[in-house]
Amino acid sequence: MITSTLRNLYGWRWLAIPPVTGVAVMAMIIGALIVAPPEAIEGDVQRILYLHFPSILAAYGAFAVVFVASIVVLWRGDLRYDAVARGAASVGVLFTGLTLATGALWGKPVWGVYWTWDARLTSTLVLFLIYAAYLLARAMADELDEQAARFAAVFAILGAFDIPLIMFSVTWWRTLHPQPIVLRGLERPALPPEMLIVLLIAFLGISALAVWLGVLRTDTELLAKRTAVLRATIDRREGA
Repeated sequence: MITSTLRNLYGWRWLAIPPVTGVAVMAMIIGALIVAPPEAIEGDVQRILYLHFPSILAAYGAFAVVFVASIVVLWRGDLRYDAVARGAASVGVLFTGLTLATGALWGKPVWGVYWTWDARLTSTLVLFLIYAAYLLARAMADELDEQAARFAAVFAILGAFDIPLIMFSVTWWRTLHPQPIVLRGLERPALPPEMLIVLLIAFLGISALAVWLGVLRTDTELLAKRTAVLRATIDRREGA
């Protein structure tokens, strides 16, 4: 019953996700560029926050999917979940790269440099490189090679442990990166209400975009696996 319901919901992906994503992203752009006021100290450069912060959260969500799918690959040996992991990893790498790029654009006017070997920046770069290497390793191996999929799954699972390091880096070490500013406490928000609302809209827009891209990439990976299975079947029959 649950499986049938999930399949029916997944079947609506082509009808529901694109318009939701379009509306959410447009609302994010309007909110970030027009509705939200400039920050008192940083000015308009602070608007990068509305893309920067949701992007890293989207990346974390994508890598969480990779983590779970990789565990299933090791547990059941089902290569369909390898396709899910690869699709999600592509999205995670994309949004981690976007996080690094927007952080550099923010850092130049605020810090005076595009890049510094700050603990949070460095650990985020390491996360990007880990999953870029994961995608490269899977691309070089046969799509139907279960052993390669298992080795890659172990690598992906270990790579996910860099995420807590990134999240707590600003409290464990002295860094240039600002402390968490979304909420300094439950009683006194660090951002004005209009900024928090725009940030929430940005989070919904980037999350919808990440889900849509993840669905597209996963469908592509599943189609590639079906094609590889069909090709292998034809080759066996021709060789018989």
